[in-house]
Amino acid sequence: MPKKYRKMLTDWQASYIQSLMRLIETQSKTTIVNWCIDYAEMRLTPIYAKAYPDDNRPTLAIVAARRWLGGEIKLPEAKKDILECHAAAREAEGYPAAQAAARAIGQCASAIHAPTHSAGLMFYGALSIAYDALGADAEWDKLIKVAAEECDSMEKALLGAAIENEPNPARINWNC
Repeated sequence: MPKKYRKMLTDWQASYIQSLMRLIETQSKTTIVNWCIDYAEMRLTPIYAKAYPDDNRPTLAIVAARRWLGGEIKLPEAKKDILECHAAAREAEGYPAAQAAARAIGQCASAIHAPTHSAGLMFYGALSIAYDALGADAEWDKLIKVAAEECDSMEKALLGAAIENEPNPARINWNC
């Protein structure tokens, strides 16, 4: 029987998660989506591509989110590519770094629908990067350390994109 790997981080109360969530709450949906998809494209698509170089579904989800932001397409059209990215994640079973990367990318692209999906960048994306850096069989405490450092990098990236005193922050109910 194949080993089961954790698919996401789970500690909503971790200080590095809470800090990022509080910052996300201060920004508009547009800023959140742009930050998510830019970060996912830069850090996560290469991880997925290492395992699946001929599968462009995660990249197409990012393109669809950008097209939606630009007013080129409506949500139902974007949703098709986003759902294909989620399918890529399901099919990547056995490749934890790639699977978590595809899940994170799908969630980031889904932030066009609801900004709460941006949490996927933290919970799936940070773990993907940790798996990629240390290997899926690394000790959980070591994976968490790398994931926490990545969440700090995510927060710095959002701070760089953030609008100070954003007049229209997204209304976010994390339900956690």
